Amino acid sequence: MSEQIKRLQKRLAAIPVEVRQAVQPALQKSGEELQDLMRQLAPEDTGALKESITVTPGGQVTPPYSQPGGSFAVPENAVAITVGSEEVRYAHLQEFGSAQNPAHPFFWPAYRLLNKRISNRLKRAVSQAVKKGWSK
Repeated sequence: MSEQIKRLQKRLAAIPVEVRQAVQPALQKSGEELQDLMRQLAPEDTGALKESITVTPGGQVTPPYSQPGGSFAVPENAVAITVGSEEVRYAHLQEFGSAQNPAHPFFWPAYRLLNKRISNRLKRAVSQAVKKGWSK
């Protein structure tokens, strides 16, 4: 095998590691931005609902009793935004409403407002990491 092919294979093998490392700050920033907007849109109560909106980085476990689905391990190269705690177990009722109370959505509207921006930020981070890897 030629030296050029060996160098190319080495560079190709290195790109995913660089991409993962480059995407982490973009993921964290996006999660925090989403958390901030959700807190702004969440209905006023004692403040417990807003404070229960949490960003959990990859490799960690979400808080118990959080929505959606309670405690779970967040995969590497991801972040999870959850709402709820042992005291705040009504986030889904605020988001979707109930027979007695109208909906006051805050979670999904925030996601829809920022989805494109977050997607572009992540694409940019991946693209820059790949370009940086190829320029070595």
